[in-house]
Amino acid sequence: MKNFTKFFVSVFFIGYIKFAPGTWGTLISLLIMYILINVLSLPFIILAIIFTFLFFISNYLINYFTLITNSHDSKNIVIDELLGVFIIFLFYDLIFLFNDILTYLLIFILFRFFDIFKIFPANFFDKHYKNGFGVILDDIIAGLYTVLTLIILNAFI
Repeated sequence: MKNFTKFFVSVFFIGYIKFAPGTWGTLISLLIMYILINVLSLPFIILAIIFTFLFFISNYLINYFTLITNSHDSKNIVIDELLGVFIIFLFYDLIFLFNDILTYLLIFILFRFFDIFKIFPANFFDKHYKNGFGVILDDIIAGLYTVLTLIILNAFI
């Protein structure tokens, strides 16, 4: 169970990369979403079910990881980046700009910005919830800020 938990919360051990694990986690998340949407062509309902399942299993396994490593919001945990990026792709039809490359690049830049700076209420959840939900929710909020920014950008282009 310990090895599976480490594998899962670090998204294939990407979280164990020493330099900028959150950035690497975001990059692998973009690749995973590309595969789910463009290669496998999964419909929205299936993506929503996968997201919901990942959300709850991630919370459980982050809490377990925290227990076995005696840490909170470890740098090795990057499943929260995957969930933050995943929620963005649930709105992909609303945020698409000109082509996939530009859209993915903007998603990467904006998501990392919002994830690093943790604008309210992300900072609230990050500071006050010392469990899996706190780890996950700040990234989901960063994802929603990314969606909102891209929708606004789309309105003016």
